[in-house]
Amino acid sequence: MKAKSGSAKYMPELGYAVMEFYETDITDFIGLQVMPLYPTGKQASSYPVIPKEAMLKLYDTSRAPRGSYKRDDFEYERGQYSTSEQGWEEPVDDVERSLVEQEANGIADFIDTKQTMGIIMRAQEKRIADLLFNTTNFTNHAVSVKWNTPATATPIDDVKDGIASFRTACGMKPDALIINYQTMLDLKVCDQVVDQIKYTFPGIDIMNMGANQLAQLFGVPRVLVAGGVYDSTGKGIDSTISEIWSYAYAMLVKIGSGPNIIQPCVGRTFLWKEDSPSNAVVEMYREESKRADILRVRHHVSEALLKSYDSAGTVVSNIAAACGYLMSNIHV
Repeated sequence: MKAKSGSAKYMPELGYAVMEFYETDITDFIGLQVMPLYPTGKQASSYPVIPKEAMLKLYDTSRAPRGSYKRDDFEYERGQYSTSEQGWEEPVDDVERSLVEQEANGIADFIDTKQTMGIIMRAQEKRIADLLFNTTNFTNHAVSVKWNTPATATPIDDVKDGIASFRTACGMKPDALIINYQTMLDLKVCDQVVDQIKYTFPGIDIMNMGANQLAQLFGVPRVLVAGGVYDSTGKGIDSTISEIWSYAYAMLVKIGSGPNIIQPCVGRTFLWKEDSPSNAVVEMYREESKRADILRVRHHVSEALLKSYDSAGTVVSNIAAACGYLMSNIHV
């Protein structure tokens, strides 16, 4: 579909088609499962945060005849977010379009949208991973034996210890365990995992063990396996493929869901819906001087850990730190 000259045209059908491809065929990106989208009507604002000390207090709920019911008197604290625009453009040259579309009209737009969407989604995945697999943001809990030491590693014990510590930190159980793809491979040859899983799932082919079986083994609702990679070298330099989520870490997390913004969790991805009706807005405009249609994919987002701040910008309650248990020393 050739674009007309003038302002950019919103192409939701193209965005939906490519996003459906990502959601059904690409499972390597997990960031938005950990920090789900929260559409907001403002580009930057504050939001209510329950004070950490108010979440699990045991209150006296008794009432005397003709007396009043007791009430809480805590005040909400305030979290902050400020979305910024992220985007990328890809030209679809008229000559290139004619070559690509000899067999199917519209395939050039799909290919270029897929590539451009991949660029902004990979960048978003990296921003989320850098927030979570981060010993500045979360207390570092080093396991005693690396999980890629098959004979002596104790990942089941390590995760169970983490769950116990998680409960004492926030009073809840984690919703998921985040691991790297390489860690998944390491666990399939770990003696403790192999010995346990043959009793939990008799007859299972351990090399075909999936995240669901691993979740049951560890006693968590979900295991999220992060497989996203990126080229960490600059343009024109031989590629160095690096992991977006480092295999040096694993993490237990509490995940927020739905419209309840005060729900304790590790964090959210705020999406300014006035400028970004979806997480990947696809637009096209004509650039006649280059004889090309320009595809643009963009979003206005803020990936934010759940914290409250005072008027000076100092953290008052670090809810995210209580809702994430970071384990290190997972892999050499």
